[in-house]
Amino acid sequence: MQKHPMIEQLIEAHLDFLDQEFSHTATIQTEFLNFYQWFRKQPLQQIWSFEQINALLQKQVLATPASSFLIEQITEHLRFALVHPLNESTKIADVIPVLTIDKIAQYVASKSAHRQRLIKTVVNNPAFSAMISQLIQHSIQDYVDNSVMAKRVPGVSRFMKMGKSVLETVTDSNLDETVAHYLQKNILKLSQMSEHVLNQHFDDEKLYHFQANLWHKIKDMPLTVLKNYIEVQDLGNTVNLGHEIWDHIRQTDYLKQQVHDGVYAWYIRNQERPFDLLLRDLNIDEALIQHELQQLLAPVVQKLVSSAYLRERARAYLEKFYYAETAQKILNLEAS
Repeated sequence: MQKHPMIEQLIEAHLDFLDQEFSHTATIQTEFLNFYQWFRKQPLQQIWSFEQINALLQKQVLATPASSFLIEQITEHLRFALVHPLNESTKIADVIPVLTIDKIAQYVASKSAHRQRLIKTVVNNPAFSAMISQLIQHSIQDYVDNSVMAKRVPGVSRFMKMGKSVLETVTDSNLDETVAHYLQKNILKLSQMSEHVLNQHFDDEKLYHFQANLWHKIKDMPLTVLKNYIEVQDLGNTVNLGHEIWDHIRQTDYLKQQVHDGVYAWYIRNQERPFDLLLRDLNIDEALIQHELQQLLAPVVQKLVSSAYLRERARAYLEKFYYAETAQKILNLEAS
């Protein structure tokens, strides 16, 4: 492309003008606010369709695996938080409001029907029945073999062993088998008894006081107690295990459909709402735009100007404009 002296002068003058204008913070603020005033009035459906939003989330959130660097950063931030020196002087009550704890305690305690269903499910589980049976069996065996009374009173130990021997002779089986047979026959009754005892122990009032007492025991503990329950040196493995679960579920048809339907339901509710209301849902309003986001944006634009990046990009478009046939005709007319 042959350069034209007058066009080159116009381009340079245009670029100097842009550099001058965008070197002022007020210009950046004005343009940003004008853009926001326009953007905030646009309804969602006029800018983006459901298909566009869903495709973006499906690709960037579900189809794109987390980078190894991101996983390392998550691990490092968790480790940093756990070993931070402030944990030594900060109590649990300093970071968790007591009123919230009380509300949680009241809420959990009030869910009687839900708690009773949970207890019924647990006690009727075969694993619970097996655990209770083994516990009772071992307790009886331990009592017979290591009775405190047998150790303290002369002759009682021999009496206990004799009683065990007689029982095994009469039942034609050893004590363990006898107890196991009884428990097996009466496991339903034991489960019902367990359910009754647990419901009595965890009624609304007792459960509330249990939670309140637990809070009073831990509230003055420093946050460093977390290290007793979270192995700092194993955080890498812990985070990787969590990532493996996410990496699997993000690729399942289940989550893809959940995201699709969730985005669709959100879009239908919000498609006619303007962006200022959508942004307000995220606590972004005009005051934030004016006082915080503008201050973040201004240095970026000023850096673009000072580094000549904006000038280079503007030159590419200005050359296309001034050397286009339409501009050439206008310049020729003006020259004539």
